[in-house]
Amino acid sequence: MTPNRLLVPPISIRTTCYQQDGTHSDDISSTGTPMDSTSLSLLVPPSPTSRSLDGETLRSRASSFNSEATTTRSRANSEITTTHWRYEGDELTTEEALQPDKGSEKDFEIPDNPFAFSPGQLHKLIDPKSLAAYKALGGIRGLERGLQTDLAAGLSVDETSILKKVTFEEAIQAAKSQADPFTPHDIPLTNDLPGQFRDRKRVFKDNRLPAKKALSIWKLFWNAYNDRILLLLTAAAVISLALGVYESVGQAREPGQPQSLDWVEGLAILVAVIIVVLVTGLNDYRREKQFEILNAKKEDRQVKAIRSGKSILISVFDIMAGDVLHLESGDTVPADGILINGHSIKCDESSATGESEALRKTGGEEVSRHISEGTATSKLDPFIVSGSHVLEGVGTYLVTSVGVNSSFGKIMLSLQTENEDTPLQIKLAKMANWIGYLGTGAAGLLFTVLLIRFLATLSGSTDSPAMKGSAFLDILIVAVTIIVVAVPEGLPVAVTLALSFATKKMLKENNLVRHLRACETMGNATTICSDKTGTLTQNKMTVVAGNLGTSIRFARDLSLDDAEEKVLSFATAFEQLSLATKNLLLQSIAINSTAFEGEEDGKSTFIGSKTETALLVMAKEQLGMGPVAEERSAAGVVQLIPFDSNRKCMGSVIQLASGGYRLLVKGAAEIMLSKATKELVDVSAETLEESPVSDEARLWVSNTIKDYAGKSLRTIGMLYRDYPQWPPADVRTLEEDKTMANFEDVFQDMTFLGVVGIQDPLRDGVTLAVKRCQEAGVVVRMVTGDNITTATAIATQCGIKTDDGFVMEGPKFRQLSDEEMDRKLPHLQVLARSSPEDKRILVARLKHLGETVAVTGDGTNDGPALKTADVGFSMGIAGTEVAKEASAIILMDDNFSSIVSAIMWGRSVNDAVAKFLQFQITVNITAVLLAFVSAVASPNSHSVLSAVQLLWVNLIMDTFAALALATDAPTEKILERKPTPKRAALITTNMWKMITGQAIYQLAVTFVLYFAGAKILSYDTSANPLLQTELDTIVFNTFVWMQIFNEFNNRRLDNKFNIFEGVHRNYFFIGINCIMVGGQIMIIFIGGVAFQIKRIDGAQWAICILCALPCLLWAVVLRCIPDTYAAAVFGFAGRLFFAVSTPLWRVFGAAFRPVGKAWTALSGAIFAPVMRFSKRVARKVLRRKKEGAPVVVVVVDEEAAREEGPPLGPGAQHRNLPPITLTTMD
Repeated sequence: MTPNRLLVPPISIRTTCYQQDGTHSDDISSTGTPMDSTSLSLLVPPSPTSRSLDGETLRSRASSFNSEATTTRSRANSEITTTHWRYEGDELTTEEALQPDKGSEKDFEIPDNPFAFSPGQLHKLIDPKSLAAYKALGGIRGLERGLQTDLAAGLSVDETSILKKVTFEEAIQAAKSQADPFTPHDIPLTNDLPGQFRDRKRVFKDNRLPAKKALSIWKLFWNAYNDRILLLLTAAAVISLALGVYESVGQAREPGQPQSLDWVEGLAILVAVIIVVLVTGLNDYRREKQFEILNAKKEDRQVKAIRSGKSILISVFDIMAGDVLHLESGDTVPADGILINGHSIKCDESSATGESEALRKTGGEEVSRHISEGTATSKLDPFIVSGSHVLEGVGTYLVTSVGVNSSFGKIMLSLQTENEDTPLQIKLAKMANWIGYLGTGAAGLLFTVLLIRFLATLSGSTDSPAMKGSAFLDILIVAVTIIVVAVPEGLPVAVTLALSFATKKMLKENNLVRHLRACETMGNATTICSDKTGTLTQNKMTVVAGNLGTSIRFARDLSLDDAEEKVLSFATAFEQLSLATKNLLLQSIAINSTAFEGEEDGKSTFIGSKTETALLVMAKEQLGMGPVAEERSAAGVVQLIPFDSNRKCMGSVIQLASGGYRLLVKGAAEIMLSKATKELVDVSAETLEESPVSDEARLWVSNTIKDYAGKSLRTIGMLYRDYPQWPPADVRTLEEDKTMANFEDVFQDMTFLGVVGIQDPLRDGVTLAVKRCQEAGVVVRMVTGDNITTATAIATQCGIKTDDGFVMEGPKFRQLSDEEMDRKLPHLQVLARSSPEDKRILVARLKHLGETVAVTGDGTNDGPALKTADVGFSMGIAGTEVAKEASAIILMDDNFSSIVSAIMWGRSVNDAVAKFLQFQITVNITAVLLAFVSAVASPNSHSVLSAVQLLWVNLIMDTFAALALATDAPTEKILERKPTPKRAALITTNMWKMITGQAIYQLAVTFVLYFAGAKILSYDTSANPLLQTELDTIVFNTFVWMQIFNEFNNRRLDNKFNIFEGVHRNYFFIGINCIMVGGQIMIIFIGGVAFQIKRIDGAQWAICILCALPCLLWAVVLRCIPDTYAAAVFGFAGRLFFAVSTPLWRVFGAAFRPVGKAWTALSGAIFAPVMRFSKRVARKVLRRKKEGAPVVVVVVDEEAAREEGPPLGPGAQHRNLPPITLTTMD
C-alpha cells in the first residue's frame, strides 16, 4: 500500500548576516565584522518578489501586505527570536518596483513628456498599493517635484504649457532636499483660461471617462427594423411586389383590360415599413441623446481644491494630476493620490479594492521619514484610492492618477452597462406581450378562416397561378399586418419617452434624477421624511444670540431683553472678555472646526458646514480672528475628533505653550451641558478660574437653551478641559494609533464655556409647499437632529406640526417595540434629536405599513436611510458624496419645494403612460375587430382596412400618440388627488370604462358604414365597383378621425369634462396632431392606389367628420357614469367570462396535452444533445480566446486516484498552501 504523503509548499532560501551589535542590514558595511555563522530566517508569508523554488509567488490584487512578524532560529545558539520584516517589496530596485505590467507598456512611454513620471509609473503606486513604488518615485517630495506642483499651494491657475522639463533623477533628488515655501500670488482664479493645463492633460489626461459608445443612427434604424413581424411583413410585401410586377409585365392582357396595379400594394407596404422604421429610429436617437446629456450632468459634482494657494470649488472633471484636494468625512475620492497630511483619516475602500475594513491613512511626509529611517512597515498607508469613501477625518492629498489612468476609472471602464428598465417599463412590457398574444391569436384565427375559404374555392377558380398566389399573399399580408397593429410595442416606448421628457424638465426645476425608477415612484409617494436644515430652512446661518459662561448674555435683537436679566449687544459682551477668555473662545471656534477659507463666485468666504461658518464669521467680527489657516498652524493640533451624528459633537486636542494639552468640544447644547461639571468663575478675569457648576447656574443655562430653541434657534454649546499629558493616564487609546485617546474616556468632567443660538430662517414658500403636499395626500414628517423644542417650533411654522400630531425624540423612538411604533407612526409628525439609524428605522417601519416613502438626507450616515426609502433625496449643496450616491434624486438647490415638483412630474409620468395605454388599447380593439370582421364578411377576403392603411394606423398609435400624450406637463391640479396605491392595477375602472365605451362607439359607427353604408348613401356597388372603394375610403377616413378626436379624450384620466386644459402649452401635442391631420388629408387626396382608396368630395368629408366628432360627446356621456356602476358591470362580465372560459381552457388543455408531451420528448431527443455539444464548443472557444492558449482537457481517473493513496490529512481535502521562503541576506 502506498504510504501517506504530505505535500509541502515550495521553499526558497535567503540569508541574513548579523553584525556584532546584534543588528542586521541589507547592506554590510566594509568596517563591520560579520558573525561567524550565517543565520537562516523562516519568513511566512514570503515577499512577492522573493525567488521561490516554484518559480513564482503571487501577490493579491487588493495589495494585502504581508505579516511583519517573522520568527528566526539561530543555528549558533538554537535560540528563537523575533525580527521584523519592513514592508512588501523593500528589497526591490527602482527598475523592479516600477516595472510595467504585461499589456500596460504604452502607459510608460509618453513622447515629449515634460514631467518626471509617466501615467504607468504613477499607477504602480495604487495597483496594487506599493510602498516600494512610493520609495522609488522619491516619496511625497519626489512626486511634488516630478509632477511640477506645490504641496501647499497646488497647481497654478495660469499654467498652460510646461516650459522646463523635470527628469526622473531630478525628481528623486528633490526628495532629499526641502523646497522653498510657496508664496501665493494675486492671480484671478479662473478655470476657463485658453489652453489651461495643456501639457498636463496631454500626458495624464483629464478626470473624464470615455463615454460609452452610443449606438449610431444606423444601428438604431436596424434595431427598429430587426423585428420578426416587420421582417415577415417585408418578405410578404417583396413577394407581393414581385408577383404584381409579373402580372403587370410578364402576362399578356386581353384587349381593353387595364394594366394590373397589384404591385403598388407591395411597394406601398415597403414604403410604409421604411417610414415606420425611420420614425422609430429617430425617436430612439432623440431619447438616447437626452439620456446622454442627463448622465453627463449626473456624474458632475464640485470638489474642493487648492490652486495658486487658495481653496476653490472645481468640477470633478477638471481635476488634474498634481492637484491638491481637500478630504473630509463623507467625500467620495475622485482620483488616486497620496495623502499629504490629515487628522484621523479613515477610508472605506470596499468599492475599489474589496477590503471591507476601514483603513487608517498616514501622511506622505511621515511615511517618507519612516522609509528613510528604516522603520517603515506595511501598516503605513498613504495611498488614497479613487472610488473609496472618507469615513472620518480631514486632510489634503496630492492627485497622481485621474480618469482612465486611475484605479477606479479602469474598473468603471470595464463595468459600463446599459440602463436598467424601470418597474413600470417591465409591467408594460409584460402587458404588451399579453396584448400581442391576443392579437396574434386573432390574426391566426383570421388566417385560418380565410385560408380554408381560399382552399375551398381554389378548385373552381379560373384565375392564373400568379393571381392565385397573389390572393394567398393578400391573406397572409392582412394577417401579418393585424399582428403588427395588435402588438403594442409603443407601450414601453411611451414610458421611456415620458421619463426622458420628465427628467429633462425636472433638471430645470432643480431635481437631478439619478435612477429613472425614482421618477415614476415619486408620483405615488404617500409620506416624506424631510430634514430641517437647508431643506425646510435656508441654510444661511447666523449667530444671533448667546451666553458666555453663566453670567453674560448677548443678542443682536435687543428686544430679547426682559425685566429679569440684562441682554447685551455683541460688541458690549465681547468687550468684557479677558484676553485669556477670548483666546479660549477663539480656539473653540477656529481650531475645533473643519471649515476653511476659500472663494465662491470670486468672493472670499468660508467653505464647510454652515453651522461652523456661522461661528467663524462671529469669531472674525467679534474676536478679531485672522486667517483660519494661520490660526490653526499656530496651534499644534494633536488629535481631531470628527463630528459624529450619534454623539452630536466634535472635538480637537491642542498642545499649549505651557506644555499641557487642551481638549475642545462643541456640539448640541443640552448634551454639552450634561457633560459639564465646572464653569468659568469670571470670563473677564485675566486667568481661567474654574468652579463646580451650581444647580442655579445649570438651571439658568438650561432655560436659556429652551428659550433659544423656542425661538427656532439652533443651540451649540462649547466645553473644554486641560490635561497635563496626552493621551492622559488611565484612559484607553485607539488600537490603530496609541497616541490617540478614546474620546468617550476623556469626554467627561468638562468645563462649560458658553452657548450660542444660530438662526436659520425658513425658506420662502416652504409653508405653501408643505400645505400642497398635505392636500395631495402626502404626509410630511420632519426628522432632525435639533432638540425637541427647536424642532417643534420650526415644524409649527412650516405647518408640519398640527393639533392631532405629536413629537418624539430619537432615543425614545428607538426603544419602542414594533407594535408600538406601528401604532404611533400614523400621528408622528416630528422626530427630534434623531440619529441616522433612527431615520432608517422610521423609513423601514413606514414601508412595512405599506407607505411609499421619500426621505431626504445629506450626511454620510444617512446612506442606509436613503437606500431603504422608496425614493431617496440627497442635498446637492450640503450633501456628502456618500449621500448623493445612495440617493435616487439630488435636490440641486436643497429646497423642499423642489420635492413638490418631483411629486408633480412623477404623477405626470404615470398619467402619461395611463393616457397612452388607454388610447392604444382602444385602437387595438377597434382596428383588430374591424379588420377581422370585414375580412371574414368580404366575399374576396379583403379587409376594409388594407395593409398600408393599418400600418398608418399603427404609426399613429405607436409613435405619434406616444410623443403627444407623453409630453403633457403637470398642472397644479395634479396635486388635488390622493396617491395611487402600490398594488393598484395599471388599468383603472375609469380607464376600462372609457376604453370599452369608445371601442363600442367606434365599432358601431364603422360597422354601420361598412355593412349599411351603401344602402344609406344609395351606392350601387355591384354596378359600379368604384363606389365600393369610395365607401371603404369613408370607413377608413372616419376610423382615423375617430382616433384623432379620441386622443383629446385621453388627455384626461378623471371624470372632468375639460379635455383641452393646458393643451396650448404642449407644443409637442399640437405639432404631432398637425402632422397626423395633415398626413391623413394628404393620404385621402393623393394616396390613391397605394392606400387602395379614392379621393372623396366635400359631402363625403362631412360624413366622415360628423361620424367621428361625436366620440367627444360620447366621452362626456361615459364620464357621467359613476365608476362604481362601471366596476359592478365589469366585475359581473369578468366573472361570466372566467366561468365560461375556464372549462373550455381545461378541455383544450386536456386534448392537446399529449401532443405537447410528444413534441417536448421529440424535441428533447433531437435538439438537447446538439445544444449541449454547441455549448461545450462555445465555452472552449471563449476560454481559448480569453487565456490566449489552447484549451487542455484533463480527464481525471478517480479510481486511479483512490488507489494512489488516501486524501491529504484526516478526512480533509487538499488545500493550496502558500510557499514558505527561507531567505538569506549577504
